[in-house]
Amino acid sequence: MGFLLNPFFYVLFIQANLLKFVTLGSSKTNMNQQKATLLLADGTIFKGTLIGSPGTNGGEICFNTGMTGYQEIYTDPSYTGQIVVTTTSHIGNYGVIDAEVESAAPTIAGIVVNSFSQTFSRLDANGSLQDYLVKHGITGIADIDTRKLVRHLRSKGAMNAVISSEYEDDLAGLKVQLNLVPDMNGLELSSEVCTKEPFYFGDEHASIKVACLDFGIKLNILRNLADRGVYCKVFPAKTTFEELQAWNPDGFFLSNGPGDPAVMEYAVHTTKQILESGKPVFGICLGHQILAEACGISTYKMHHGHRGLNHPIKNVLTGKSEITSQNHGFVVNREEVEKSDVVEMTHVHLNDHTVAGIRVKGKPAFSVQYHPESSPGPHDSRYLFDDFVSFMHKN
Repeated sequence: MGFLLNPFFYVLFIQANLLKFVTLGSSKTNMNQQKATLLLADGTIFKGTLIGSPGTNGGEICFNTGMTGYQEIYTDPSYTGQIVVTTTSHIGNYGVIDAEVESAAPTIAGIVVNSFSQTFSRLDANGSLQDYLVKHGITGIADIDTRKLVRHLRSKGAMNAVISSEYEDDLAGLKVQLNLVPDMNGLELSSEVCTKEPFYFGDEHASIKVACLDFGIKLNILRNLADRGVYCKVFPAKTTFEELQAWNPDGFFLSNGPGDPAVMEYAVHTTKQILESGKPVFGICLGHQILAEACGISTYKMHHGHRGLNHPIKNVLTGKSEITSQNHGFVVNREEVEKSDVVEMTHVHLNDHTVAGIRVKGKPAFSVQYHPESSPGPHDSRYLFDDFVSFMHKN
């Protein structure tokens, strides 16, 4: 009989592996008991414990209701300039791993959590979340009532906030720092987070080529395209149509990203030219909003946005519903879509009936407000990548 059937040796085996978990999961950064303060624009204050890098940083505070995937959330460029509240109780418990990043580095303004774990139990993790935050200069706050905070934001709406470990007893100084935070309305951020030089992704011998406009693209979007036999060339946000067309792509992709789509005139102009080319177009999140703007449909800032992994969407063309991953604070004007002769609504959000997808009439161009690459999230919507590939094969 094997030794694992012997209770005595079984206990020793478990203890040895638990010790291995503790040893591998210990953060190089000692537990920091330094205090931190979170100040909201409406004057609400939360006191907690500093996590990540000491300092002061501000942004628009928002919340994500996903139960997992914190690393993908923190490295999603769409969260640039935002303080992210994660509603799940424990954050950091499975560490970080290189394979699950969505961009080169996190560009969030800070994080807010309830219970923060300095250790992690995943054997293949590259390190602790604490060390990762320190490495990238991210300031966060833990040990606060995130349920109370989220209920407040749902009632009052998304607003600017500041996290600080430096202004513990200086509320006036903290308010000065808060006033320095720019308003997300009218803020253009895509040109700041996008690639500075074009790069390639996928098999160069693939039969299909797609020019991707990078407004803050997630790596898992590129992986989904490459898995379907697409060779991608990713271009900076302000690339002209002439430069995109020079590569002679079979289709165009408009990526997700941060900021207000209404002030991205350069992207709207390029998208209009792309539509005139007649080639297939697929847009996700910010790319969806840009496609709408290019078709004369306005966008507006939401009360507190959609951010989570379980948002219900109905495909009005098929009648089927999907559970989706979402992250957006702006949305397309539904009334204008319904009156439009240029576009039609293809998907609707079942919670608040906002526009979740459109297609351009008479053209192989469509977009969705959510994230079909689902990183993190369910895979219900990955058929949209197949639809895009089918358009390019037919074109």
